Amino acid sequence: MAKPGTVTGWKLDRSEREQLLERHPPRYEQAVADHVTLEVGGKQVPAEVKASIVGRTDDESGVEAMVVTIDGSVDRPDGSTYHITWSLGPGRKARESNDVLKQRGWQELDHPVPVTLTPARF
Repeated sequence: MAKPGTVTGWKLDRSEREQLLERHPPRYEQAVADHVTLEVGGKQVPAEVKASIVGRTDDESGVEAMVVTIDGSVDRPDGSTYHITWSLGPGRKARESNDVLKQRGWQELDHPVPVTLTPARF
């Protein structure tokens, strides 16, 4: 059984992270760029997937996220949007990216950016 607060999803490849942050500089002081959540409380590590960054959202007050396709879809099974919390301002939390996406939507990038994700439970 998964411990409370366990998340299943995919970790962003560490060797790609710095290049991605250079290509898409974080707007806020705390760069996160760590993972894509499949579900909170998940018990099984998900399958390998094909992923790309396809969009961006920003609430203009401390939460920036990149929208990701997982095997061609941005739609998470829980009705939210697959994303990577990209950067945070003081006092902000990564989980707030979900609210920003619901409230503000997102803007499509000119070109999808393929990313390597590794299945994980964390």
